[in-house]
Amino acid sequence: MSRSIDYYFSPPSPWTYLGHARFASIVEASGASVKVKPVDFGAVFPASGGLPLGKRAPQRQAYRLVELERFSRHLGIPLNTKPKFFPVSGDDAAKLIIAVDLHDGAGASMQLCGRIFAAVWADERNIADPKVLAQLVEESGLDAKRLEQSHSQAVQERYEEYTQQAIDAKVFGAPSYVIDGEIFWGQDRLDFVERTLNKQPSHQGA
Repeated sequence: MSRSIDYYFSPPSPWTYLGHARFASIVEASGASVKVKPVDFGAVFPASGGLPLGKRAPQRQAYRLVELERFSRHLGIPLNTKPKFFPVSGDDAAKLIIAVDLHDGAGASMQLCGRIFAAVWADERNIADPKVLAQLVEESGLDAKRLEQSHSQAVQERYEEYTQQAIDAKVFGAPSYVIDGEIFWGQDRLDFVERTLNKQPSHQGA
């Protein structure tokens, strides 16, 4: 039986960007299915005791930049530690991902995710700009109507629903991969995600 993974993230998250391609490869190799669930961490942090980046202690903010540079070099993934358009609202990008997921499926939304993450961290593009989002839709070979559909009430409700699901699942940071209720937080936990997906299911009886 195929395993299912809840993929919780915020589009502007650099750690989600660094892990996304590898996560997609792990999912494909394992035959697992993924539920793409962008969430509003502005609502998750108050529920989980977390702080937005700008309110964290200076030493934590400084160490974050060191770690981003380390992982960028280690993984061979280009990343600007201080991109031109960051901090940036991820709400419109999140809702666009949801619209694509609803109309085109998880595969298409995962591909769009990769383009959106790279737009922030490698390409110096503003994902809060509707024109940039329209370009990303076109570059992904998707229907231009997806941008308009991302502003629908159904998509807004799904965004709020995913955010509440993250809170209920005890998610507190991005990215979080949840398998059978078990949380794996951070792209540096993908080894454990892969091992869990490759475990043989237990069988009752002989």
